[in-house]
Amino acid sequence: MVTTKEPVLRFTEALVRLAHLVQQVFGEVSKEHDLTPQQAQLLCLLIDGPVGMSELTRALHLEKSSLTGLVDRAEKRGLVVRTRDPRDRRACHIELTADGSRIAVVTHEGVTHRLDVLAGELPEGHRELLTSAIGGILTEHTSRTGRVWSAADRGAGNRRSGPAE
Repeated sequence: MVTTKEPVLRFTEALVRLAHLVQQVFGEVSKEHDLTPQQAQLLCLLIDGPVGMSELTRALHLEKSSLTGLVDRAEKRGLVVRTRDPRDRRACHIELTADGSRIAVVTHEGVTHRLDVLAGELPEGHRELLTSAIGGILTEHTSRTGRVWSAADRGAGNRRSGPAE
């Protein structure tokens, strides 16, 4: 009798495949709400309040002109508005409208629900270990680059992150 084994993934291969899976989930959920995956990520980043354009370019890994186009399209759909930064008249923050907030919440819940279902068979101890390992990778990345991936690192409460969720 011949048995076949699943190929053993290297750590980095596993991370890359997981990243692709998370992107796929964002894509599926965003389609259900007539959004692009980047629009879904933008809305999720804004759930806990306005965010400046500079922070959004870093969080979404977009050039300034690409982010401007993304925000323009979301604004045209009535999902976000630009507000002036009270500390710097040249800068603006992006914040959700009421409709944008509603869609952001259902999109975020859809993504997190699907990821929970995908990990449903994973024992709690494995989930905790995986969470700790990912947290360590993100912390190391922040210490090397200054790029922040979570509100806890920013000291801003419980802001949800975009691409990683």
